[in-house]
Amino acid sequence: MTTTVNISPTSPLGVAEHTLFVCKTCASVWQDGKRLGESGGEKLLHQLQQLAQDWELRDQFPIQEVECMSACNRSCVVAFAAKGKLTYLFGDLAVDGSASAVLQCASQYYAKANGLLPWSERPEALKKGILAKIPPLSQ
Repeated sequence: MTTTVNISPTSPLGVAEHTLFVCKTCASVWQDGKRLGESGGEKLLHQLQQLAQDWELRDQFPIQEVECMSACNRSCVVAFAAKGKLTYLFGDLAVDGSASAVLQCASQYYAKANGLLPWSERPEALKKGILAKIPPLSQ
């Protein structure tokens, strides 16, 4: 299940041009097959939502929670995706202290026509932990 947090300009097909995906299951504590309390991913999501209220791209770059991004051994995980751009998947993000770096990197991603995020230009929290850089779909 996913929920879009911000309203965003959309393409003619009704799809947001840019999306920040956040795994809300990351860093969960489980007991008897049930998740206990708030996960690290939910905490990161809430921090991002709070910071995004003052983010200049909040209307162009919605935050979408994702139930699981299947990178459990590398949590917490976020991804940047946009039509015609590379898609990035980042893991190993600290629950506390990485939200502002994620939004800073998302702003850099937004500004690049192809989405390329050179290592040297990324915020420190996103220099390590890259899990994937996926080419854009052919148009």
